[in-house]
This record gives sequence, C-alpha cells and structure tokens, in this order.
Amino acid sequence: MDRKPASQFDQEVLDLYDDYAHGRLNRRDYMKRLGAFAVGGLTVESLLSSLAPNYAWAEQVKADDPRIKTERVTYNSPDGAGKMQGLLAYPAKGNKFPAVLVIHENRGLNPYIEDVTRRLATEGFLALAPDALTPLGGYPGNDDDGRVMQRKRDREKMMQDFIAGAKWLKTNERSTGKVGVVGFCFGGGMVYQLALQIPDVIDAGVPYYGRQPTLSEIPKLKAPLQIHNASLDKRIMAGAPQLEQALKKNNKPFEAYVYEGANHGFHNDTTPRYDDPSAKLAWKRTIAFFKKQLADQD
Repeated sequence: MDRKPASQFDQEVLDLYDDYAHGRLNRRDYMKRLGAFAVGGLTVESLLSSLAPNYAWAEQVKADDPRIKTERVTYNSPDGAGKMQGLLAYPAKGNKFPAVLVIHENRGLNPYIEDVTRRLATEGFLALAPDALTPLGGYPGNDDDGRVMQRKRDREKMMQDFIAGAKWLKTNERSTGKVGVVGFCFGGGMVYQLALQIPDVIDAGVPYYGRQPTLSEIPKLKAPLQIHNASLDKRIMAGAPQLEQALKKNNKPFEAYVYEGANHGFHNDTTPRYDDPSAKLAWKRTIAFFKKQLADQD
C-alpha cells in the first residue's frame, strides 16, 4: 500500500490519530470518532489501515548495508531495568566515532527507530538505540502493543535506562567520548531530560517535537540544542515560545526550527503524518549539527 500524504487527510483525522497514539484516546473511542469521516465508500477499517504505521516505508538503510556494521548489545542499567538491550550501529571502516544515543517514541524500539540508528552510522556516528521495553520482553512487533507495554514502565526508571546508555556510549571502545542524543516525541522529551540530568556526558541534544522541560531547570543546561517542531502540533507548540525565551534569558546555545504545514511525527516515515521535505531538511540539519558539536577538539 502506498503512503497517502498528510494533505489527503482531514486535519481532524490526523489529530485523532495523534490523540490515539499518545494515549489520550482509547481504541474504541478512536474508531468511533473516525466513523464521522467514513463517508463516500470509505470505511473505518480502511481509515485505520491508512493511518497505521507501515514499517516497509522506513527502510532507508538496510540491515546488511555494507557501509555499516550492526549488533544487538546488552548494557547495565543499575538504577533502571538492571539490564538493557538495544541496537548498536557504526561505520564499517574506522576505529573511533562520535556517538549518538537514539531515543524512541512511546512504543519501544520499532523498525523506524532502528533505521534512524543505521542512518546515523552511514554518516559516521556510533549510534545506540536502547529498547525501553527490554524488561517486558522487548518491542512486541507492532506499535499498538508497544504503546500499551511502555505505559507499564516507570518513567523515572526509563530515564535511568537512557542515562546508562549515554554513559555506556561515552566510554565505549569505539567512541571518541563525545556523545549526542536525538529523540522523537517521548524521546524528544527525554533529550531535554538527559541534557539536564547528565550535563557532563551529553555534548549536544536534538529533540524532535518533545515535551519541554520545567523552565526553572534551564540554568542547568550545558549542551547546545537543536529543536525541531511542527507548526500543526498544537500541544508541543503551546510551550515552544516559553522554552525559547528561557533559553535566551539564560544564554544557552540553541537552534529552533518550526516546519510549516507539518504535523507532530513528521519525521516518522511509516505514517501519513510524514512530511518528506520537512523530514529531509530536519535530518540534514541534525547531521550537520552533530558533526559540528561532536567534533573531537582535543
């Protein structure tokens, strides 16, 4: 099935999907409200299908791409799950690379995030994508079940799992010791938290449409940020101006971009919310930012 662009959906339909994807709407009510748009031969089932993730669309870098190497790794997370698993990807040639922690959305380490991790490896980074669902058996193979599982985990313990991942990257034998972090949705909010919690570990942060931190914590930030938001993402955009004001007031280095006409999740190329020009531009900026901020100055 080909992906329909967001422009072919009523904006309210995309907003309903966003509410469902973030747990603000249960499946029963989601389907009931979609029924209002099932007209002219269009069924609720076909709407559900067209809105659901299609993982085949996300494979920009194949798992066996000769430019990179990948492996499943386990690392210690004493203050979180105890043991965490994730996908590690790095260039096939070379010895040491700047590192990037990749933090998934609210549904575990799905194929989209795995592909993002491989994309970073093709750009010269040592990339680790932990799976927050590790203590529950790992990503279950679909996002609906993944969302349910992730809601069962304690948010503080998950944060500790990602903190442990960043520390693991910093001392990894393939790492230069420079560590960046990128995250999407739930992961975007975690980017802010890691930059605040371990400012001496994180050298650069790139949150994609993540929940903003408490503004009173901003003075603790050290790492430069590159923030990516979507103009149609009312929930996240509501807090964006206040965050930027706080960053400016505290003289914190940051870049902030808003992609006009794009929805929350515009970088995720498995759903209709994907916005190709916005996603490509944001990713180009992300790679350039990490290459600049994680360059070995020693």
